Amino acid sequence: MKIGFIGLGIMGESMCENIAKKHSDTVYCNDHKDSQIKKLECFGCVGCYSNLEIAQKADVIITMIPTGEHVRKAYDEMMPALKEGKICIDMSTIEPWVSVEVSRKVKNTGAQFADCPVVRSKADAIKGTLGVLAGCDESLFPVIEPILSYMGQKVIYMGENGKGLCAKICHNTLVAEIQNGVNETLILAQRLGISIDNFADTVAAGGANCGYMAVQRENLKNQDWTTAFSMENMYKDITICNKIAEDEDFYMPGMKAARAALGKGVEKGWAKEDFRKTYLIVKDGETKN
Repeated sequence: MKIGFIGLGIMGESMCENIAKKHSDTVYCNDHKDSQIKKLECFGCVGCYSNLEIAQKADVIITMIPTGEHVRKAYDEMMPALKEGKICIDMSTIEPWVSVEVSRKVKNTGAQFADCPVVRSKADAIKGTLGVLAGCDESLFPVIEPILSYMGQKVIYMGENGKGLCAKICHNTLVAEIQNGVNETLILAQRLGISIDNFADTVAAGGANCGYMAVQRENLKNQDWTTAFSMENMYKDITICNKIAEDEDFYMPGMKAARAALGKGVEKGWAKEDFRKTYLIVKDGETKN
């Protein structure tokens, strides 16, 4: 079973590398940057220079690209080569409704489609310990699970097409809300004379214990905004959540507070920096009504 991988960005390059190291058959790759293709060729991948070429040569086509419009365009390019026996797996984080639209077009060719976004960080992409959330026909899941396991330690079937993305958007929104809650309480604690270390130790000792505080305490102390997950990507994800909540007529005040901080950060030109930099937005009171 030959695999093709499209999108060799921050996460995609390591995900593709893991496939190349673990899969026994040919792995093809493509990216809009030739330098990324060359990098993956060093790990045994065969470089391709169009999405259509990937679709023509691979049995399983994996996409990991930035936005819904990018996903639409990529699958439109590949459509002439899609047919019965081909499997498409989109691992991008995009709007669930766009993914369902693409899945229908793909299925009309006879090919199969799954949305399988990932959770966790670049470090986990490198180690192959991501969480993978699968939305697809139930019969397809056991076929693709071994491939997803090249990249993920935990692969979870969420239901039909679109459900993997629904789970991912809810997850990332919770991450943003946790981060915003840490910002607010940590800044208040410091105003009351409590150090970052003492507050982090307090959180670790109590019911508020969370991985985010444990991982980020040194970054927050040093005001290190080196990007692990960009502000623009988190803002994109939480904006998708905002649309879903509006469609469901469900009010989410915590989501709206986190989204406001992220929006201010993007406005200030911090889109490419880590989303934890919203700490400064909260500290300066820039989300006041």
